[in-house]
Amino acid sequence: MSKIELSQLTKHYSQGHKAVKAIDGITLTIEGGEFVSVVGRSGSGKTTLLDLVGLLLRPTSGQVLIDGLDTTRLRDNQRADVRGQRIGFVFQEYNLLPTLNVLENVMLPLRYTRSRFRDSRRRALDLIEAVGLSDRVTHRPDELSGGEQQRVAIARALINQPTVVLADEPTGAVDTQTAQELVGLLREMNQREGVTLVVVTHDQELASRADRMIRLKDGQVVSDTPVTDAA
Repeated sequence: MSKIELSQLTKHYSQGHKAVKAIDGITLTIEGGEFVSVVGRSGSGKTTLLDLVGLLLRPTSGQVLIDGLDTTRLRDNQRADVRGQRIGFVFQEYNLLPTLNVLENVMLPLRYTRSRFRDSRRRALDLIEAVGLSDRVTHRPDELSGGEQQRVAIARALINQPTVVLADEPTGAVDTQTAQELVGLLREMNQREGVTLVVVTHDQELASRADRMIRLKDGQVVSDTPVTDAA
């Protein structure tokens, strides 16, 4: 698990002669092992914030610290190393490779590490079992339902034993029942793997299962509350 600290974080874009403040001075701390949901209307800055925490974007100003490491001071190759070693990603559209089966998709991130094949394969199979797909190991994505594909994506995000998992609308492309199952699975994996979990979502059911709910508006935090107190 990793502690995430954001200090006066900004991300501005130029749009003609106008500066768009996608993220506008956010300061917050996410403790190691916390499950945090980030909510807000479209355009509030949710995905930009996730991309900054995931080191996919560089901030205009401010800091992103992971376990005290100021990632804004790192070179691009160092940031890539931190992503590969500490951060797992789950996306709304799954992003599975259609020519690979379930096992191969889960193991895909290991191509960029020095993990031993035997140990890696065992971990991949264990994760596939944990997400309830042991009978789908040799199936390709087009042979799976949307919910099953997202389960594969969750297993893939965990294969490198990350300390942080970032999920962007992970239930956005599935039906209500499947979304509820995925919500339970994300919470279970958060506890089972001990990862810090940050989820951007419009799904109130998912948001309500987190430890904290952070609400954004116009690139700023307008509320940050324990879920039991959140409206």
